[in-house]
Amino acid sequence: MSMIPFLDLKPQYQELEVQINQRIQTILNHGQFILGPEVVECEKALAEFTGSPYCLTMSSGTDALLVALMALGIKPGDEVITTAFSFFATAEVISLLGAEPVFVDIDPVTYNINPSLIERAITKKTKLIMPVSLYGQVADMDAINAIAEKHHLDVVEDAAQSFGGVYKTKRSCNVSKISATSFFPAKPLGCYGDGGAVFTTDKKFYELMSQLRVHGQESRYHHTQLGINGRLDTIQCAVITEKLKRFPWELKKRDEIAKRYNHAFQRLEGRLVTPFVKSGLISAWAQYTVLVDHRDDFAVKLKDKGVPTSVHYPTPIHHQPIYKHLRDKFHLPETIKAAARCISLPMYPDLTPENQDRVIAAVLDVLK
Repeated sequence: MSMIPFLDLKPQYQELEVQINQRIQTILNHGQFILGPEVVECEKALAEFTGSPYCLTMSSGTDALLVALMALGIKPGDEVITTAFSFFATAEVISLLGAEPVFVDIDPVTYNINPSLIERAITKKTKLIMPVSLYGQVADMDAINAIAEKHHLDVVEDAAQSFGGVYKTKRSCNVSKISATSFFPAKPLGCYGDGGAVFTTDKKFYELMSQLRVHGQESRYHHTQLGINGRLDTIQCAVITEKLKRFPWELKKRDEIAKRYNHAFQRLEGRLVTPFVKSGLISAWAQYTVLVDHRDDFAVKLKDKGVPTSVHYPTPIHHQPIYKHLRDKFHLPETIKAAARCISLPMYPDLTPENQDRVIAAVLDVLK
């Protein structure tokens, strides 16, 4: 039996082929491959989309997080509260700056950091709370921001998976002083390589991060601080700008696909847990992730039926080998449970109804 794609970006490119090719040809002609005019155009479009006053494109989502933490002055001896149920980069950037990640357990319903557990993790060394808006749903930012304000802490939203998501009246990347996202090709809004962006509501941080993005350079060959080479190239910015025009339609399609999955899997209550999106929130549906028992067996049986799956994320960060010294320091039962049972099904805006029907039929048959 033929395997359907887990993610297929070809239909999207075919829809935008003429515009993207024209954009790339324009850049090849003018030759400004680094910080060309398309970079500023892209940043303005991204800022307008999110409602954030300031945006800087970055070479990756990881570098976007790193520059955000550098701008906030995170240093050795500091503590940053975050979640262990995320991609490794979330904690990696904390450790790269010599700070210590402090992991808090997740809400078992949304899989995002549980705000009710954050205050007890705060110490005199705590400088920052960094929630992750996992699978496309923005974390409970009102509660998190209130805790941060009470304890005079900063907040950075790790929005690598939630660009396009909505939290009440605001979009992801505009719900905290600083936010960072990823444009890795598989993300809701992806470029054609690595890419990311950092957003802020504060002009001072925007100017600081602008320098940090280019080796701490205040003016040409005048370096006032240590920074990184974090620029996103001009061609990738042009691709993002064109894809952003189609993005609202893609978000609508993702939501329709997710609702169709949810409706079809209602009959599997007790055997499969579907994603839950809180009232007033709109997920960007970076993934459609369910919980099942005997996950490996479930994945093999779906593969036999031509349906691919993926697991995000099977090993919590505090169980990674590099963090073995933290393994027993944190008691995260909900994180462990979710990591053992989570599995993602095909989810992308150009998923055809026919292929989604194949996914649904296969899941229903395996769990009957």
